[in-house]
Amino acid sequence: MAAAGRLLALCLLVTFLSSGAAAARTLQIVAFGDSLSAGYGLGRPDAFPARLEAALKAKGYDVSVANAGVSGDTASAGLARLDWSVPQGTDAVIVELGANDMLRGVDPALTRRTLDDILTRLKARNIPVLLAGMLAAPNYGADYKTAFDAIYPELAAKHGVLLYPFFLDGVTGNRALTLPDGLHPTAEGVERIVAAILPQVEKLIAQAQGAQAQGGTDAGAGSGR
Repeated sequence: MAAAGRLLALCLLVTFLSSGAAAARTLQIVAFGDSLSAGYGLGRPDAFPARLEAALKAKGYDVSVANAGVSGDTASAGLARLDWSVPQGTDAVIVELGANDMLRGVDPALTRRTLDDILTRLKARNIPVLLAGMLAAPNYGADYKTAFDAIYPELAAKHGVLLYPFFLDGVTGNRALTLPDGLHPTAEGVERIVAAILPQVEKLIAQAQGAQAQGGTDAGAGSGR
């Protein structure tokens, strides 16, 4: 009887230690986007993923934010590299794509279909997503702007994912926060973006932690591909 009791106690201890180790695992977030999130014109430590990771760690989160931004990528280019840019073990993804589609005048219907496909595939892998939106410049005309601007809120609603309506909110049009090209954020601009998007990222982390606890994330359930 005493031996059985010791065995039970040992099993409980192992279970406790195992659950503690799982809870302590660093949350893996991927910032999946274009030059805006990649840090065009900046040192890697000043890019959005690095500054976001620093801000989250300052608030006590055990996270790693991978920089999966590629300068020049359209939504279609992002879709083509989705599987290797968002590897198995990813707990959450920030999708920031579409700015280059707009700058090149890509048909908004194509951008919509591509982002829809990206969100569908991430959802199939049980990975929580924060969709970072973009707004069209007015020089493309009212019809283009209306069609393009509707993409992000409508897809977020369709897939039930978090939305940050405009990634460059508070930065666009502010010369002190943009590089000489007038498009990309400076290091100070990145800090502005991080501060503004942080509440939505914290919601994303809560979703990822909930999915992780249920064992239903891509990290816990395999790649899901």
